[in-house]
Amino acid sequence: MSGANSWLQRQRKTDLTELAQYTGLRNFESLKKSELELALDEYLAENSSTFSSDPKLANYYSSRARTAGSPVKRDAPEGTVERLKVAKRRVTKAAEEILAPESDDEATSTAAALARTPGRALSLASRIPLPATPADVAEAVDRSTVAVREHVVSLYKESGITEATHATRESLSTVTSVLCAISAFELYFLRPEILADRYAFTVPAISFLGTKDFPVFVPDMFLLLTSSFWSPALLWAFTSAILPSIAGYFFNLTINSNHGRVGRRSHNPDSVVDPLTFSIAKALISYVVYGQGITFGGWIDETSIARINTAIYGGYKGILTGTAITAVLSIYDAVLRK
Repeated sequence: MSGANSWLQRQRKTDLTELAQYTGLRNFESLKKSELELALDEYLAENSSTFSSDPKLANYYSSRARTAGSPVKRDAPEGTVERLKVAKRRVTKAAEEILAPESDDEATSTAAALARTPGRALSLASRIPLPATPADVAEAVDRSTVAVREHVVSLYKESGITEATHATRESLSTVTSVLCAISAFELYFLRPEILADRYAFTVPAISFLGTKDFPVFVPDMFLLLTSSFWSPALLWAFTSAILPSIAGYFFNLTINSNHGRVGRRSHNPDSVVDPLTFSIAKALISYVVYGQGITFGGWIDETSIARINTAIYGGYKGILTGTAITAVLSIYDAVLRK
């Protein structure tokens, strides 16, 4: 048994079995360790041109070169050949079969290796990518949906829309904001009457979009130089803003309103102009001027009264409706503050 290579003799049988599988040695399953050593030694020597450059067999060929002085295979002892006649025939048969087409050898070797080593087969199968199952697809879709939702929520928070919405709501949730909104509503209908539109240019039709010629009108700013604008504009400003504000400033009921115990006065009034007094004063002045047509001895132009009364939505009754709304809201706000 001493004819085998010394490097092969130092290997365990499991290592020799793996080496036989790796090199493609056939029919070695029934061989003992010593017989497998000789079979591998002879097989590797005969195929040195194929395996001599393999890093995994470098130690074998180095040991063989040191022992024999050359990579050529040494003849085994006669006694050993007699005892291993069957093994040599198997090895010779394996050497002849190694000359078969490379593709067939690789396929057969892989199949045999998988059949003999279930562990390697499982390892190889675990590395093969399998098609995605419906559960994997659903999980991937869920992850993508969650990522998109988190990104949208992050963008929404960073945009500051929530803060701007809350700030706008807080600013508009006052009686003063309602007063300004009603005044803007009146101005919207009054502006075309005192500052009429004039034709400026025409946007030509675009056949591709199917649009028609669109004339553009802009306010005639030259009317700002005439009394036709200033007379009704100043009349509306005095009756709807200036005089009611003066009345609300001097007749401010919030200054003397009691907070807590009787006789205790608030040093910080709720508002500079009392919205309830403002609404009452505006209603009285509008009714006298626009409803009754009082000119106060000719100080007010009747034409301006008629133009404003015609332009504003609902006439003087529309103005009185707006003052009633602001008066009710001011009372409601005062009750809430208590």
